[in-house]
Amino acid sequence: MSVSEEYFDVVDARDAVIGRASRREVHARGLWHRAVHVMVFDAAGRILLQRRSAHKDVAPRLWASSCSGHVDSGEEYDPAALRELGEEIGVYPPAGAAPARWFRVEACEATGWEFVWVYRLRHDGPLRLEPREIEEAAWHPPADVDAWLARAPGDFCPSFGLIWPLVSGRLAAG
Repeated sequence: MSVSEEYFDVVDARDAVIGRASRREVHARGLWHRAVHVMVFDAAGRILLQRRSAHKDVAPRLWASSCSGHVDSGEEYDPAALRELGEEIGVYPPAGAAPARWFRVEACEATGWEFVWVYRLRHDGPLRLEPREIEEAAWHPPADVDAWLARAPGDFCPSFGLIWPLVSGRLAAG
């Protein structure tokens, strides 16, 4: 299926489904829709960041969450998080359980009009990066990400620039 043939649920201000539209239409018209971001941490507390492929239609070659993606039409958030983990970085949590929901972000311009559930996962096993999605990935201490984002915000996807301070604050609070 080509990117232009993907379909997403269109949602209202309460994140209730009110319709369905193609990816192209959703993005062109700024319609509210759904997405997931999974923050993957290793045993040392480092976060995996990915650099998006140059072939991506949105934010190519920018750094982003460990794993992220749209919720497909008819799909719910948790299955979307599991699907994206497998598709993008080749991670399959034990027993097919979705990672823990961490917090929610309201749809806004920085998220591309996406309601976002942010998930947290601990993973120390192998990764299998999907080259059509990800150019590279690397583990970073959270304090280094704080400094990098402050120094060079243009290196990151707008959604990551919004979400990371929320992640960092939760990490600092314990």
